[in-house]
Amino acid sequence: MKEKYQVCENHLGKTIIMDKISNLLISLKNGGNAGKEVATLPYSKNLAAIAKTLFDAGYIVSYKKITRKNHDALELGIAYTNNGTPRIHDVKRISKPSRRLYAGVHEIRPIKHGHGILVLSTPKGILTGEQAKSEHVGGETLFEIW
Repeated sequence: MKEKYQVCENHLGKTIIMDKISNLLISLKNGGNAGKEVATLPYSKNLAAIAKTLFDAGYIVSYKKITRKNHDALELGIAYTNNGTPRIHDVKRISKPSRRLYAGVHEIRPIKHGHGILVLSTPKGILTGEQAKSEHVGGETLFEIW
């Protein structure tokens, strides 16, 4: 539970458990819409692997592990197109903590007619849908991004 969730307190002092992957996706989407250059999140190995996959697919321009106030953080550079619009138009979280969804290699389909990617957690690591098909491996469908 420590790796997949982030525990926070809201303004009323109540404990909230947040999904780290959803937090990463929404931070990138909202940061791009606000015109930010970077988004900073608490570091985890799982998020770093997802950041590498998004970097390889061109949805972020950089990622690095930094130390901020004696805690490790992941700094992600938000990608923009040539005309200044964010590269990330929308995201869809598929497998959630309350409902895990898995896809076999034959169930992996193109996203938005090839304009987006599907990201999976497989036995061979975090892969895009195309990489998983070429490796002949299925896994947990984490999210779609386009």
